[in-house]
Amino acid sequence: MKLLDLLEGLEYKCVQGSLDREVTGVFFDSRARLTEGCLFICIVGANFDGHAYAADVTARGAGVLVTSEEVGGVAEDVTVLRVADTRYAMAFISAAYFGHPARKLKVIGVTGTKGKTTTTYLVKSILENAGYHVGLVGTIEVVIGKEHIHATNTTPESYYLQEDFAKMVEAGMDVVVMEVSSQALKLHRTQGFVFDYGIFTNLEPDHIGPNEHESFEEYLACKSLLFRQCRVGIVNGDDVHCDQVIAGHTCQIERFGLSEGVDLRAANLQLVNKPGELGVSFHVEGLMDFDAEVAAPGRFSVYNALTAIAICRHFRIREDDIQRSLLAVHVKGRIEMVKISDQFTLLIDYAHNAMALESLLGTLREYHPHRLVCLFGCGGNRSVLRRYEMGEVSGRLADLTIITSDNPRFEEPQAIIDDIKIGINKTTGAYVEICDRKEAIRYAILHARPGDIIVLAGKGHEDYQEIKGVKYPMDERTLIKEILREEKECLTQT
Repeated sequence: MKLLDLLEGLEYKCVQGSLDREVTGVFFDSRARLTEGCLFICIVGANFDGHAYAADVTARGAGVLVTSEEVGGVAEDVTVLRVADTRYAMAFISAAYFGHPARKLKVIGVTGTKGKTTTTYLVKSILENAGYHVGLVGTIEVVIGKEHIHATNTTPESYYLQEDFAKMVEAGMDVVVMEVSSQALKLHRTQGFVFDYGIFTNLEPDHIGPNEHESFEEYLACKSLLFRQCRVGIVNGDDVHCDQVIAGHTCQIERFGLSEGVDLRAANLQLVNKPGELGVSFHVEGLMDFDAEVAAPGRFSVYNALTAIAICRHFRIREDDIQRSLLAVHVKGRIEMVKISDQFTLLIDYAHNAMALESLLGTLREYHPHRLVCLFGCGGNRSVLRRYEMGEVSGRLADLTIITSDNPRFEEPQAIIDDIKIGINKTTGAYVEICDRKEAIRYAILHARPGDIIVLAGKGHEDYQEIKGVKYPMDERTLIKEILREEKECLTQT
């Protein structure tokens, strides 16, 4: 591929060498097996700097370097290009290298503190039921046709994102719906193309700290970048930060929400409580007009559904297709109901900090359970303050807390449980501690009472438990099946 074709649309300075050359590949990881005559991008990470490997990668065959600072030890026949930001440049170079695949797709980007994962799956379900072929990029996985690839980042590095887009085009996808994290926007992973639709769900203080965002203001500013890179912005008009997020936008804006004055509104919310299942019904008004029901509890489920409706409206989806999809779709680990009894409700959720747990338990309280039972643990080698806070939230809002192990990593599980107890003992909430997570779940199921709501919090979609650097298989859905089978066998034997 011609170097100049890869540089289309980029501002750069040629420090040395020729621009008239062929490029055999694009790389940004110095550990990769490079091809002779390839282009290498020197990106800067939290714990590394690609510029330090300039001499090494050129000695191993790289013919072009893209840099943002001076490099030494590079032969004269190597082309060295200087750009303001190598991550920004990588996004454009990657898009060109893979043939600008986003131009052949309708691209939907969803950003916000909460609701991104659920919204993307809702949109995928609705569009596919209407006949579209939809790829997905998100926290849990990348989905390309029938291929499901475990995700390592909510939004991949720009090179991998463009590679995924290219695979989707090759697989016959029409649309891609993706989660867009604030880190991805900050690090320019989504540059090099324009989103057809940019979505804002909500904003709360999160992801603030070392290697993330210096402040809430920076977090907000990064989220707002999406609305200078999309054609249509669809935003939660009820969120108090909405106007700040879309300030300086360059796109057409539509608002959704539960309040008056938005373009698409959910009204007449009614809680739905069926045996072993929870949901919400509502009426959609404004740009559309129909009744809907979502098979998940709480106002935030209505917001997720309304977001999906606002997006799918642009694809001219029939109302009955939307209605069916909202009832049918289930997102792994996001208020995921596991039906094992008509007597009580059991669900799995990823809530793994105090803010998320408080929102979840507060929502479930609205269904007036006989008892609200919360089972959770906390991750090892993470903030001790999170343990205190989660213990205090559960002790205050749950009728019974079952404290157990999560991902202890390199800490002792009992030490983590003891920290959680410091928080819960600030309340009058009842609790038991069962270190083994499977046995804790067994206790929750065997001691369930009619009308109880039991939530297994913290693991969500994860299918492993990390102990001393090793990830052992552990899926709560599998544990539940094993427990039910073991209890049935035990009854048969007696």
